Amino acid sequence: MFKFKKLAAIVATAALAIGLIAGCGGDTAKKMTTQEGVLRVGSETTFPPYEFTEGDKYVGFDVDLSEAIAKKLGLKMQFVSMGFDALIPAAQSGDIDMIAAGINATPEREKVLIFSDVYFKDAGYVTVVRKDNTSINSMQDLAGKTVGAQIGTIPVDMAKAIPNTTVKEIDSNATIFMELNAGTIDGAIIDNAVAMYYLKQGADKDLRLAGQPSESPGTVLGFKKDNAALRDAVNKALKELKEDGTYQKIYEKWFGNYQQAK
Repeated sequence: MFKFKKLAAIVATAALAIGLIAGCGGDTAKKMTTQEGVLRVGSETTFPPYEFTEGDKYVGFDVDLSEAIAKKLGLKMQFVSMGFDALIPAAQSGDIDMIAAGINATPEREKVLIFSDVYFKDAGYVTVVRKDNTSINSMQDLAGKTVGAQIGTIPVDMAKAIPNTTVKEIDSNATIFMELNAGTIDGAIIDNAVAMYYLKQGADKDLRLAGQPSESPGTVLGFKKDNAALRDAVNKALKELKEDGTYQKIYEKWFGNYQQAK
């Protein structure tokens, strides 16, 4: 009888311990996102092939990857489109849980956000000009010129660092290409993958790349400073997606010929 009671006590204690662990896990999961069961992903959706619209749908590399991450976490993804300069404030306030917008982890951004592991390395920034412009053949040739760059992005700082440039900060890459064609800017500094995508879609009739792309620090996902739990869970999901081949399928869907095109 004594042995039976002792065994029952051990089983009960173990069950309680398991219950406590499960409870902690559940509480942690609830705290990872603002809305239980939903991963709210913020992005600026004029940034193909990372994220853009087709009809009434958001599509792109980041959209597919975020969907796969959410699935790994057992969450439903909700994609939220906003201006690029609104993304960091939205993450800080908890209006979104994760930024997926082709961003880099700069020292300035690291003061207000935490970041995932690098999930895309084949990027960098490149100069785009009109084909009839023969005087600009590298980024440094933009000196003394009017240069377009998307507001709130690293290319703005890169353009300002070139001597005597007039930097025009533009709200979207689509508008940058329109201004290049219109001749209201002499050149633009743009994410290399984005530039290649636009050229493949027909922009190469009038525009060209000028010089080689810059080295890339790698693209990351951004999170609220105090949400290391979500960041760590996403890093784990990214690792699993690379191991099971899902990441490669998404990569090839959007950047299949990218390496060759460079």
